[in-house]
Amino acid sequence: MAGRSTPLKAYGDTRDDGRVQLSFTLPVKTGPKALAAGKLYARSLGLDDVRVAVAKPAGEEFTFYVVYGRASVEVDPDSIDAAEERPESMSRDEVDAYIREHLGRKVAVVGACVGSDAHSVGIDAIMNMKGFHGDYGLERYEVFDALNLGAQVEPEELVRRAESAGAEAILASQVVTQKDIHVRQLTRLVELVEAEGLREKVLLITGGPYIDDALAQELGYDAGFGRGTLPRDVATFIARRLVEREGKEA
Repeated sequence: MAGRSTPLKAYGDTRDDGRVQLSFTLPVKTGPKALAAGKLYARSLGLDDVRVAVAKPAGEEFTFYVVYGRASVEVDPDSIDAAEERPESMSRDEVDAYIREHLGRKVAVVGACVGSDAHSVGIDAIMNMKGFHGDYGLERYEVFDALNLGAQVEPEELVRRAESAGAEAILASQVVTQKDIHVRQLTRLVELVEAEGLREKVLLITGGPYIDDALAQELGYDAGFGRGTLPRDVATFIARRLVEREGKEA
């Protein structure tokens, strides 16, 4: 029987020293009182040996802090419930060949940065022909009809365009997360897809720097992709999941 895993503890200068760095803002004017408030706040979070590295104005009545301290918290690796790692992604040529062999058709994919979010860099990195980090986007794949609608696309418009294009996959990018706006907008998209009777016909995929697979599936998506995602990762997921859905994989 495997032995118990070693608890995980923060690392700063030496192994298991518990050193952490924390940044936050308090509604207090910068000065001696603000410095004391920052230390007290960090100590209230359970940190010991607190040191304030930065305490500078963030407006007339606000102070921004960067503090260092020591935390005694440990994490048991055996208690971590993380999503299973996906299989290694295929190359662009491999995805093209895989879809030709198992589906024998082109796949329409429609994507956008939805709602009020104006940050198109994520959806562009995945869909645009030039791609990201030397990995070509879905527009360059021979088996995809990729339509990138850009940023600030309302969920209703995304669903309409996806239905019109006969899309088999919808990609929804979200960067802004203030006040959980991303959750509301992504939830709205799921509701619309279900209302139109499309949920069993399309793959729903979301992504962004603060998105993970667990959140995506909780909201009703097939997959979620976070930081560092390459176009081939999304392309591979679409290819494999569509083939799996149709039961055509040998």
